Amino acid sequence: MAQRISSPVVSELLIKKSRFIGCVQPVADRPTAQAIVASLRAQHPGAAHVCWALLAGGQSAAVDDGEPSGTAGRPMLDVLRHQDLAGVLATVVRYYGGVKLGTGGLVRAYTDCIAQALKTAVKIPDIKARALRCSLPYALEGLLRREIDAAGGVLLGVEHGEQVSCAFSLAETAAATLVERLNEAGQGRLVWLPPDETGPQKGESPAGGGGAF
Repeated sequence: MAQRISSPVVSELLIKKSRFIGCVQPVADRPTAQAIVASLRAQHPGAAHVCWALLAGGQSAAVDDGEPSGTAGRPMLDVLRHQDLAGVLATVVRYYGGVKLGTGGLVRAYTDCIAQALKTAVKIPDIKARALRCSLPYALEGLLRREIDAAGGVLLGVEHGEQVSCAFSLAETAAATLVERLNEAGQGRLVWLPPDETGPQKGESPAGGGGAF
């Protein structure tokens, strides 16, 4: 199972007078990563390179930023993949010390910088969430809240009208079981809605009765 890291981790290496400042941090998507890299460039105007690698939002990237092709971004990305990480950005800021490291030396430097940072990372499972929404009689609201809480879900919103409309999210692996339990307990009185629907749609279910998850 893929993992995320709970907070940013850093490292610093000095190799033949070149200074490598590494960081691996959680990110949601590529635009966020690009903003972080731009900020690093502004913070380190004297740096020779700001190289980065990304695994987030279903996308990957490996940027050498002027280093010989394949000597920086790709090795960093390989470390992230080897550790089965998701939702992460790895960056290395290099201050050139005047001594060339060669392609092999650069690959080792960028690999080691990210690997050293990740030694202190706290990793957590990358659990995908599923959003659900339903309409139900007032008499079942308490039951729904208890079942959501017991399944480790999060109640996102409640609307009170002729019936109660609830939106919530929970781990995708737990969704099918919860839907089945609620359908059974509701005895046909609980109606599933598309997550972006604003009102009850009689007879509709996100899983044709709660089965396809």
